[in-house]
Amino acid sequence: MAIPENKDLIIENFISDKLIKNEGNWEITNLGAILFANKLADFETLYRKATRIIIYRGKGKTAAQHERLGDRGYASEFEALIQYVNNQLPVNEVIGTALRKDVPMYPELAVRELIVNALIHQDFTITGTGPTIEIFENRMEITNPGIPLIQVERFLDSPPRSRNEALASLMRRMGICEERGSGIDKVVAETEEYQLPAPLIRLYEEHLKVSLFAHKSLNDMTREEKIQATYMHACLKYVEQDAMSNQTLRERFGLID
Repeated sequence: MAIPENKDLIIENFISDKLIKNEGNWEITNLGAILFANKLADFETLYRKATRIIIYRGKGKTAAQHERLGDRGYASEFEALIQYVNNQLPVNEVIGTALRKDVPMYPELAVRELIVNALIHQDFTITGTGPTIEIFENRMEITNPGIPLIQVERFLDSPPRSRNEALASLMRRMGICEERGSGIDKVVAETEEYQLPAPLIRLYEEHLKVSLFAHKSLNDMTREEKIQATYMHACLKYVEQDAMSNQTLRERFGLID
């Protein structure tokens, strides 16, 4: 949108989008703060909602190597957050025809979609916790407070439904998300393209955790991982209104003759 020349019109737009309000005194709303705060710690009810990134040494949580706590609003620091996470992820060296190049271990689009989902669909009524991104040697885990409004088994084909409608709407207008319910579809499609194990979605009492796993050959996958990958492949083909076949499954696992 073009910036209005009249400052009063700018303020009216902020009020219309519920970023600020005037009830005798000007106040910044929680929505305005969670999106645009320069320092979330200045807002007592929101400082624990800052995005937390933890990098571990190895495969467990016993040796934390580095930790970063986001200090700004989600919209203000989103691109910097994504860039930081991608810079912390391991890479694979691929040898082409003449050159070697480093390829990210996880698809950047899948990482972005999962982080966006964690921010938008979290339950802000659950206190003392916020979105967390944990990076291990063999996986990354993205956790957000709140039980999803859609059954996990129907993530790929259910119509979109936002718990935080105003937050989702503004982030869509800023180009951060699409609000089309296609986020998990993209994650599954990208992991298949990279021939990674399927993402694992787990529910806890008050949290949702999605895990992405480093590359494994088919022989190294466990039986459960093969079943999960086959199930996700079938779901993806279903929402694409395409047929799953032995050939498509072989392609998904990289078993092309």
